[in-house]
Amino acid sequence: MTSEREKLVHECLGAFVEPHLNLSLSAANAVQAVRVDGSDVSLQIRLGFPARHYATELGSAIQRHLSHLSWIGRVHVELVGDIASRAVSRNLRPVQGIKNIIAVASGKGGVGKSTTAANLALALQWDGAAVGLLDADIYGPSQPRMMGLSGERPTSQDQKTVNAPVGYGVKVMSIGFMIDEEQPMVWRGPMVTQALVQLLETTRWGDLDYLIVDMPPGTGDTQLTLSQRVPVSGAVIVTTPQDIALLDARKGLKMFQKVEVPVLGVVENMSTHICSNCGHEEHVFGAGGGRRMAQQYGVDLLAELPLDIRIREQADAGRPTVAADPDSPLGRAYIDMARNVAGRLAAWDAKGPAAFPSISVEET
Repeated sequence: MTSEREKLVHECLGAFVEPHLNLSLSAANAVQAVRVDGSDVSLQIRLGFPARHYATELGSAIQRHLSHLSWIGRVHVELVGDIASRAVSRNLRPVQGIKNIIAVASGKGGVGKSTTAANLALALQWDGAAVGLLDADIYGPSQPRMMGLSGERPTSQDQKTVNAPVGYGVKVMSIGFMIDEEQPMVWRGPMVTQALVQLLETTRWGDLDYLIVDMPPGTGDTQLTLSQRVPVSGAVIVTTPQDIALLDARKGLKMFQKVEVPVLGVVENMSTHICSNCGHEEHVFGAGGGRRMAQQYGVDLLAELPLDIRIREQADAGRPTVAADPDSPLGRAYIDMARNVAGRLAAWDAKGPAAFPSISVEET
């Protein structure tokens, strides 16, 4: 029989907004059990994103939320990360064993998209998910070096499928494994899209909670092929704050909306720089551009990531920030971003997309 205190705690939790889902625990149907023993509260909470290292932080936030109840003592949270496969539009056939495919895209090059994709994959894996990383940039593959896998070659058991090399617990596939690092890919569009599909479909990914796809910049053949033939669960748009980058990022966002791929949000990279000598903070590329873009298109701002030389050094050394130092402020920024991405994906069906104008094309 549920006690009055248990009912009161349950009602209070209904108003607690979990920041990564951006939904109340009640709306997310996340509270599985409430037990009160005197002044101590034990909770079982199920979240739709990986949360292996999140229980203490969430428990502290809930403790503060319940602190207005004078009798509340200790709050213990048992957290369950239950990652489901999100249904995609257009009735595309799922890729065997992969629950969710997340595209990381940008409108232009040089905004740190590949670094963001690598750290997103690593952060999800760090928090307990099974993760793969597909380098879809056929012309400029960078993930083999970034993930510490330079010189690796995929193996094959049957000459039809290949086993992906593994970096820091993440399965990685890239055309960069098949060619010399300095060899240019002088291919036309159809060859590129065929290579992308083969990389995806012939790789033995096994069972994955997430496949992160590091997209090439722009809105060309690769992006169109991916959206038409691959069941993409959601897209993340990476930009820097300056106007030129935002202009191209808007095109990428609109492209995914046109092909009915949910845009989970915007990541503003190189948002601010803190001088390592004097501590002065400076917005080198401008301030607030990513936030304004997110507000304009009714999507979430998933992260504002710093401009820091250590991020570049760690990626160049083949040990991205989350792998090198997940407990540092820089590592934590990527982990928070990953939880926001996975949380928004988990909440999508419950929350629904923001409305945007319908688009029609008429022949003249």
